[in-house]
Amino acid sequence: MHLKKNFYPARTPVLCAFTLALLLAGCAVGPDYQRPATLEVSAFKEAEGWVAAAPADALERGPWWLLFGDPVLDGLAARVEVSNQNVAAAVAAYAQARAVMREQRASLFPTVTLDGGANRSHSSSSSSSASSGGRTGNSYQLSIGASWEPDVWGRLGRAVESSSASAQASAADLASARLSAQGELAINYLTLRQTDAQKALLETTLAGYQRTLEITQNRYSAGIAAKTDVLQAQTQLANAQADDAGLFRQRAQLEHAIAVLVGEAPGNFSLPPAAWKPVVPEVPVGVPSTLLQRRPDIASAERGVAVANEQIGIARAAYYPSLPLGASYGFGASRVAELFSASSSVWSLGLSAAQTLFNAGATRARVEGSEAAHAQAVARYRQTVLTAFQGVEDQLAATRVLLAQQDLRRQASEAADQVEQQVLNRYRSGQVSYTEVITAQATALNARRALVQAMADRQTTAVALIQSLGGGWQAGM
Repeated sequence: MHLKKNFYPARTPVLCAFTLALLLAGCAVGPDYQRPATLEVSAFKEAEGWVAAAPADALERGPWWLLFGDPVLDGLAARVEVSNQNVAAAVAAYAQARAVMREQRASLFPTVTLDGGANRSHSSSSSSSASSGGRTGNSYQLSIGASWEPDVWGRLGRAVESSSASAQASAADLASARLSAQGELAINYLTLRQTDAQKALLETTLAGYQRTLEITQNRYSAGIAAKTDVLQAQTQLANAQADDAGLFRQRAQLEHAIAVLVGEAPGNFSLPPAAWKPVVPEVPVGVPSTLLQRRPDIASAERGVAVANEQIGIARAAYYPSLPLGASYGFGASRVAELFSASSSVWSLGLSAAQTLFNAGATRARVEGSEAAHAQAVARYRQTVLTAFQGVEDQLAATRVLLAQQDLRRQASEAADQVEQQVLNRYRSGQVSYTEVITAQATALNARRALVQAMADRQTTAVALIQSLGGGWQAGM
């Protein structure tokens, strides 16, 4: 007995040390994350001077809308950041993702609990005398306990990494929501100002049509022109007035859309007509394609791959046993005064292991499912990158073509204006019929409106290009 009594205490520290070493020697299961490879693009087809892409999604995007030189647009864009409800929802989703990440990180540390209780009980037996009425007693307990599951197989660590990647994806989604709302606001605002320009153009045209109608009526009254000339002039004026009413409806809808984007009720929001500033930012020569990686949708898709990768490790960890540790120390006594005495103390320390022996292949199915989800996330990421390159190529091509179109539209408008004036002069002198006047005026109006539309298309294409590049052309903007 003497040898046995000394033997176990001597071995206990050794066993504890061995167990601890075994736990610390564990390694995480599952694949280490690597960013999926994508197609390398050294230059865009529609532009020259672009260099190979590299990750740069954290670059400052800056207030890109300042490039359009409109103070009203600047103020509205600032309100989107604060009042747009889609952005507010994305902010809340990001805060939720960060809270989940902190919760997962807490699982790496021990959980400590404090328990206490007081009980009063009464017992009776048939052997007790009727006068005694049984036995009544009190009991008090107080204990502090701790539990901890060492992350032997990396399951908890991968859960933390997964939640961290999810939070980063949520941050990218927030940036995407901001960029989308800002881009939609800019397009709606610029279109509204283009509508103001169209209305101003049409009002000038209506005044001209009204004068032409008066001339035609005078000629008809003098017996020089036919009644059909007057009817044609009236028809042309009425059609132009109907077009003006249509522009009013279009402007109202754009104003309502802008109100919602800045978090206002449409009934409480208005934008008075103002002069249109057809400013179109020039694409700088040699824009680096590294800025393409600033697109928040690409960053979000890439973080989604990281989340899926960590889920593989979490699923594979189910093949191995869980090894939770538990410890407690407490006191129990029948009286409060004796509660903290040495004779009433109780402690425990233990290690347990649990392993699923048979679940009909459920663990393997979960692993295969997580691997398939990872493959899906990789494909989605690569498709997002390809779509992003397509968007930039489309907008670069549109930028170049629209510039050429604007010059041609201007030439056509100037020529049509001259034809209109000449035909009108010839009509006044009786050299041509009024049908030629109608044709010349309609052609001139269409040419003017086409020119305004071409200028507006260049502006909205510039906004689309900025969005395709992730929010700007220069890293220092």
